[in-house]
Amino acid sequence: MAARVLNVNVGVLGHIDSGKTALARALSTTGSTAAFDRAPQSRARGITLDLGFSCLRTELPPQLGPGPGELQLTLVDCPGHASLIRTIIGGAQIIDLMMLVIDVTKGMQTQSAECLVIGQIACQKMVVVLNKIDLLPEGKRQSAIEKMTKKMQKTLENTKFSGCPIVAVAAKPGGPEAPESENPLGISELIEVLKSQAYLPSRDPSGHFLMAVDHCFSIKGQGTVMTGTILSGSVSLGDNVEIPALKVTKKVKSMQMFHTPVTYAMQGDRVGVCVTQFDPRLLERGLICTPDSLHTIHAAIISLKKIQYFRGTLQTKAKFHITVGHETVMGRVMFFSPAPANFNEEIQENVFDFEKDYLYQEQYLSKDSVSSEESKENDQAGEVQLPKQQWALLEFEKPVTCPKLCLVIGSKLDTDIHANTCRLAFHGVLLQGMEDKNYTETFLPKLKVYKQKHKEGQVERVMDDYSVIGRSLFKKETNIQIFVGLKVKLSTGEDGIIDGGFGQSGKFKIRIPDGLKPDTKMLLTAASKKKSKGGKGDTNKEDESSKNDSAQPVTISLIFKRYVFDTQKKMIQS
Repeated sequence: MAARVLNVNVGVLGHIDSGKTALARALSTTGSTAAFDRAPQSRARGITLDLGFSCLRTELPPQLGPGPGELQLTLVDCPGHASLIRTIIGGAQIIDLMMLVIDVTKGMQTQSAECLVIGQIACQKMVVVLNKIDLLPEGKRQSAIEKMTKKMQKTLENTKFSGCPIVAVAAKPGGPEAPESENPLGISELIEVLKSQAYLPSRDPSGHFLMAVDHCFSIKGQGTVMTGTILSGSVSLGDNVEIPALKVTKKVKSMQMFHTPVTYAMQGDRVGVCVTQFDPRLLERGLICTPDSLHTIHAAIISLKKIQYFRGTLQTKAKFHITVGHETVMGRVMFFSPAPANFNEEIQENVFDFEKDYLYQEQYLSKDSVSSEESKENDQAGEVQLPKQQWALLEFEKPVTCPKLCLVIGSKLDTDIHANTCRLAFHGVLLQGMEDKNYTETFLPKLKVYKQKHKEGQVERVMDDYSVIGRSLFKKETNIQIFVGLKVKLSTGEDGIIDGGFGQSGKFKIRIPDGLKPDTKMLLTAASKKKSKGGKGDTNKEDESSKNDSAQPVTISLIFKRYVFDTQKKMIQS
């Protein structure tokens, strides 16, 4: 029986020019097709423009079960170009263990921070690699490494990678131009650390087959080969697979894993799949899957969390770059939360309940989004209340093809690449996709997101014990008819019902079913007497009366809610 090979995907992430590709090259023994900067512009500039893959094989460490066997570390070299953060996000979805490469002479840089954020979202374990130690003068090298190690430990202490291993290396002493005879420093120590950090990733061959393709080429007389990593399910020889981007289904003719022919591959495996011929230029990267298992959607509901390093608020109606599956498109967001009474309710994970009511939010609610006025009030009233879960409706500028329940990341990739800010704004899970092009008519009316409306007016005068005339609640041109029958409350405590308009100036009549309280009647009668007296008497009295009047107007409060996607715009009162 052949020795088993356990595959663990190790992402190599970091700021541009931190030496990621050189590190992958120093570590690896077998290059895969996409490896080591195949793009001509990439080789010319010495930077990685696409995900490169290569692998390293070593004996199975004891914590991964009894031998004999091999541990295959597939190294996913993610680009460090800020404009290519889309590609990194694509790569991070298939990573089990992450190596964050830091240039020891520079420390954390903007993109290293962004890579750390992506790692926290998409990855369980991390190793920090301090590269280019050959650039430190030998006499001071050790103390400089110790200083940077302490700095990194401090940076990571509030992340889930607190206490992770930090290893110092020189992947390519002397830099890219140095002769190959120069031996890398610290690589064998790094391999031991990677072995100690390797774990059995949870792999599941069941469910639909889905593979992220990162390279595609044809072999004369054989067919077209797509290489990539299996994100879910499994694939066997003879299976039919769909290429959703091309709307075609192809049969699997042969498969290879790192130059070894295989008949079966499952989640987490890195594999080359050869299918009947098609033009490889049509699919540089993308997804292939079990036929009909992916959906193409125009909009989606996601559960989400704001990324703590993103400066600024997340506003409803704002546009973000939305990365879903392996695509990045522009999308507009609308945030909403549970109704305030349910802020603390435990929410079932990865399920969206269309039966419930949700409250529309002008922005994502977080401690820093509460305005200073509100926070002053909240400081006096105790802790500011934030919901346990928030959601967003995403509307894409063009449709995206993706699996259900996939990772979603929202970012502002148009922010200045050199500005020292994190451009990743939020991350979440896609709960419900909308496949119908006319989703605004067919789907959105089912989404019960409401806006709370609160209008205030004043009682102008008493008509009789059971009715008053109100003003300042509506504009002159408002059609008061649509408000007839709605309940209002007076500041003196009485409940009333809007009975209809009164005259042409936006005034209206309120019926008080239980009658006005004697105190209220006195207050209102006194106020209107003062007004009529004030007209005749001297000006001093008039000033005083208006002071008294303004001190004690009886206000009218109208509260109702309106569902954002209700085509009839009905006003609802509980």
